[in-house]
Amino acid sequence: MNDPLKTDGQVAAKRGMDRDSLLLKAVLRFPNAGEEREVRIRNLSAGGLMAEVPVRVVRGEPVEINLRSIGWISGHVAWVTEGRLGIAFDHPINPKDARKPVGTVELEIPPYLKKLNNPAAPSKLRRL
Repeated sequence: MNDPLKTDGQVAAKRGMDRDSLLLKAVLRFPNAGEEREVRIRNLSAGGLMAEVPVRVVRGEPVEINLRSIGWISGHVAWVTEGRLGIAFDHPINPKDARKPVGTVELEIPPYLKKLNNPAAPSKLRRL
């Protein structure tokens, strides 16, 4: 009987994808239970992730995870071990997007400071 989630070959192919090791916080949601938890992501690839989760979950359970700079991603629990789990995404992501800084804005220098920082402009400052 085939595994309704994935065949062994498909799982092995997904696990073969490049994984980035990192430490990243995210919010994990269990749609069937209506529960959310903060988790720590330990590695991430286009097809899934490994996270530290302080709750018991069942293999195959549907989940959604909110990764910064990416948003909510749906998937299912691919494997479970003590305190950790693997999530296989329903659709591939770009894992590099999770490393992008959040909320950074390039500040524009006000005109009066630009004049002070311009070495070609004559100085209008007086020494006392």
